[in-house]
Amino acid sequence: MHTAVLVTLLIVSFALIVAVLLQSSKSAGLSGAISGGAEQLFGKQKARGLDLVLHRITIVLSVIFFVLAIAIAKV
Repeated sequence: MHTAVLVTLLIVSFALIVAVLLQSSKSAGLSGAISGGAEQLFGKQKARGLDLVLHRITIVLSVIFFVLAIAIAKV
C-alpha cells in the first residue's frame, strides 16, 4: 500500500510541475503592463481557454498531491 501511494504521489507531483510550467505568467513586469493594454484592446481569447483549463488542472492536482502527502504520512 505504501509503495502504491508513493508511486502515485510521484506521478502527481511530476504532473503538477508540468501543469504549473505550462501556464502563462500573470505579470511580466513593465513589458507585461504595456502589452496588457493591447491585449485588452485586441483580445486574447484563444489562449484564455487553455489558461483556464491549466488552472483547473493545477487546482485538482494540488488537492490530490496534498491528500496523498497526508496519506503517505499516516501509512
